[in-house]
Amino acid sequence: MILLLIELMASPGGQGGGSGWEQLIPLVLIFVVFYFFMIRPQTKKAKEQKKYRESLTKGDKVVTIGGIHGKIVDMDDSTFILEMIDKSRIKVEKSAISMESSMALAKENGN
Repeated sequence: MILLLIELMASPGGQGGGSGWEQLIPLVLIFVVFYFFMIRPQTKKAKEQKKYRESLTKGDKVVTIGGIHGKIVDMDDSTFILEMIDKSRIKVEKSAISMESSMALAKENGN
């Protein structure tokens, strides 16, 4: 489809010169394709991740984007304190929690 649009943009037209609107149509179509296949899914996924991170509570087991496994023992506005298996604690940003890995861990544990 994109190759067809590029071909249409490169062809001289054969009509003796088109208006400005006819030349803008392929660019608008390219923008629409990018919006529905790239921009919109990314914003939807970002909203889902934000909603997931806001729904986390104390006691939930999570995985960070760096691969650290832990249990939430305390929360702040923008951070979590995680307790690892050896009872050590680490403070991480909420944005560092991986939704996909944490959900996979929850399914694995049967929650």
